[in-house]
Amino acid sequence: MLTLEEFRELREQPSDPQAEQELINSIEQVYFSADSFDIVKYELEKLPPVLNLQELEAYRDKLKQQQAAVSKKVADLILEKQPAYVKELERVTSLQTGLQLAAVICTNGRRHLNIAKEGFTQASLGLLANQRKRQLLIGLLKSLRTIKTLQRTDVRLSEMLEEEDYPGAIQLCLECQKAASTFKHYSCISELNSKLQDTLEQIEEQLDVALSKICKNFDINHYTKVQQAYRLLGKTQTAMDQLHMHFTQAIHNTVFQVVLGYVELCAGNTDTKFQKLQYKDLCTHVTPDSYIPCLADLCKALWEVMLSYYRTMEWHEKHDNEVTASVSEGSNMIGTEETNFDRGYIKKKLEHGLTRIWQDVQLKVKTYLLGTDLSIFKYDDFIFVLDIISRLMQVGEEFCGSKSEVLQESIRKQSVNYFKNYHRTRLDELRMFLENETWELCPVKSNFSILQLHEFKFMEQSRSPSVSPSKQPVSTSSKTVTLFEQYCSGGNPFEIQANHKDEETEDVLASNGYESDEQEKSAYQEYDSDSDVPEELKRDYVDEQTGDVPVKSVSRETLKSRKKSDYSLNKVNAPILTNTTLNVIRLVGKYMQMMNILKPIAFDVIHFMSQLFDYYLYAIYTFFGRNDSLESTGLGLSSSRLRTTLNRIQESLIDLEVSADPTATLTAAEERKEKVPSPHLSHLVVLTSGDTLYGLAERVVATESLVFLAEQFEFLQPHLDAVMPAVKKPFLQQFYSQTVSTASELRKPIYWIVAGKALDYEQMLLLMANVKWDVKEIMSQHNIYVDALLKEFEQFNRRLNEVSKRVRIPLPVSNILWEHCIRLANRTIVEGYANVKKCSNEGRALMQLDFQQFLMKLEKLTDIRPIPDKEFVETYIKAYYLTENDMERWIKEHREYSTKQLTNLVNVCLGSHINKKARQKLLAAIDDIDRPKR
Repeated sequence: MLTLEEFRELREQPSDPQAEQELINSIEQVYFSADSFDIVKYELEKLPPVLNLQELEAYRDKLKQQQAAVSKKVADLILEKQPAYVKELERVTSLQTGLQLAAVICTNGRRHLNIAKEGFTQASLGLLANQRKRQLLIGLLKSLRTIKTLQRTDVRLSEMLEEEDYPGAIQLCLECQKAASTFKHYSCISELNSKLQDTLEQIEEQLDVALSKICKNFDINHYTKVQQAYRLLGKTQTAMDQLHMHFTQAIHNTVFQVVLGYVELCAGNTDTKFQKLQYKDLCTHVTPDSYIPCLADLCKALWEVMLSYYRTMEWHEKHDNEVTASVSEGSNMIGTEETNFDRGYIKKKLEHGLTRIWQDVQLKVKTYLLGTDLSIFKYDDFIFVLDIISRLMQVGEEFCGSKSEVLQESIRKQSVNYFKNYHRTRLDELRMFLENETWELCPVKSNFSILQLHEFKFMEQSRSPSVSPSKQPVSTSSKTVTLFEQYCSGGNPFEIQANHKDEETEDVLASNGYESDEQEKSAYQEYDSDSDVPEELKRDYVDEQTGDVPVKSVSRETLKSRKKSDYSLNKVNAPILTNTTLNVIRLVGKYMQMMNILKPIAFDVIHFMSQLFDYYLYAIYTFFGRNDSLESTGLGLSSSRLRTTLNRIQESLIDLEVSADPTATLTAAEERKEKVPSPHLSHLVVLTSGDTLYGLAERVVATESLVFLAEQFEFLQPHLDAVMPAVKKPFLQQFYSQTVSTASELRKPIYWIVAGKALDYEQMLLLMANVKWDVKEIMSQHNIYVDALLKEFEQFNRRLNEVSKRVRIPLPVSNILWEHCIRLANRTIVEGYANVKKCSNEGRALMQLDFQQFLMKLEKLTDIRPIPDKEFVETYIKAYYLTENDMERWIKEHREYSTKQLTNLVNVCLGSHINKKARQKLLAAIDDIDRPKR
């Protein structure tokens, strides 16, 4: 090894780090091997057999250089680590000093222990032993007292269970088990521990029974104790599973017991065979008399079960909120996670249970409904059944948001079948009523409204599920209250009222057509007297254009000016309708009751309602409006829409075959079942007497009753539109636009028949034929046929007044009658002029004189302005003065005239101032116009 001086010499020598590193790298690897390596031996063995001094010295110098380089490198490393070495050396020195001090302390401790050992006596050790024994005996006494208490625990547990203090009993039992596990080394404790386990199982059984009681009568305190008990047991999820099983079992047991009670009650014996029947078979033994009370009690019992479930969910929601509030204040995170998991499980279980329980309820009620054929019930009873089911479906919708598909489908099928049969019977009754109807006025009050009828009471009242539609109170609160909120604290939405029909009587009929004696007296007062105009007359005055009753009263002068055409001034302005009309309206109300209760069948009900209106309209047309000669007039009395409607009704509803064809197919027979035979007018109704204006009173009552019925359908349209399914609304719109709106159009063809017979138009043609029109001088006196025609109108006016004493003739009706008569008279005048063989200019002037005289006198008889077809006559008369070219154009423009009238105009009237060629040309033009009509 190199000495310190050598190290210093090496460090003082100038060095080349790179050269030194190369020397170190040139050292053989064997020199860096283990310490046992013998360097001298290794070098000697490397010597060649023949030694060379110079080579040896050179090799020696190389080894020295390598040694020097390594030594210098080592010296550098040693000097570099010198501070750390010094510091570690100081720490070792300090550790050595501490060990020496510890040795001294141990020596002193041993010495003191030897002194204490020699200082204690036998008595002192005995005292300590007795004290230790005393402490052990005190602990043993405490343990024995605890064991004694545990032995008496079962008595206290029984008392707590009787008091339904389930949380306290479980808490006590768990504490006893914990204490028993502490003293399990005692032999007497093993039996006690087994007894406590049995007691705990017994508590769980009683707890399950207590849980089942919740299903029928929820008590918040009782349920709180049960939940606390299950929480102590750590079985909240198990409790929820058990609760749903109990609810399912409660539904089954409840419906079975309710139905069994009614079946046994009606059977009148104590035979136990019914108890062995399945619920489905048991439902078939319910008698019709007890069917509705049993259904109501069934729904009441199911309501109690559903209400208990609803209140159970309410309890858990409130409890979750309280737990959330306590967790937010800070608690154990592990316990919080477990609580959140349990709450999430319970919430999902309860939400899923809503649909499951409602499905069970629907199936039980559906089974009950299918057990009896509902077609045996009367309409009111059937409606009551529907009302109960409707309320139950409302309960289900509020309970779980379900649309009650099971119940809807079941009740819809039975309702449609029932309603088809019911509707068919009502159509046959309607046919019978129409065929026996004498079309006398049914006296109702002037303020009559269909809402006053029992069948429409439900439209004035808001929906109250606790009573039938006819007993629903008017709602005064805008806030919607659910059934569960309404009956949460008590009551039941399925309570049957003792009298579910209105006790009040309908007050819609008037006596003798007047609402009071004073009104009857005032109605016949002379309205142009010095006394005040009666209020009834002021009220009954109807505006000519709109048909509305004005709000402000009218003056006596106004009434006097209207007396010529208004034949209703001496009558109360009550609706014109018959008993049959009233029956149809009542039927509509009953149909709407069913539709309002069971909206899924709304389309079927509205379709049947439309058939009632269709059949009534078709009957009125058949009785009073069918006349094949109407269309030949070319006046368009029946619109294309009316004709289309009548054809549709005839094809779809009217059975035109007298007897069934035995060879007809089954499909045809089924189609005929849906149709009704065409009604026939009663033989008591006479439409051929001129004294009664050919049954005008009956025609007015019939036609205006149809118009009134159409108005009621218009009034009901918003309600029908609200309940009609969206996909079926086009049918409703089509019914109103193509059928209901055509009711007033029947006035024209019906009253046209009266107008066509009311005046003697043939006599007027004969009188006109006797007039000499080829006079040579202008006449100042009109012809006698004008006076005859005016007398016909005066007689017509008197007859209208006579008819108006029997039945009020509304202003639109009188206007149509006058319009028809005037139009027929004017066309008769033109026809008379067209029959003229010879006519001069003075004769044409005489025609104008006659027509102006007719107009002047006619305007005093009627208020209709302008006079219908006035231009029709004047244009025909003035055509005489046209030139050849103007006449040809006039013929092409006026196609309202017949070929005969145009031909006569050319041959007779224009023959005097046009040549033969021109006349032939005009006749050819007339023939061209007439050709397409053939």
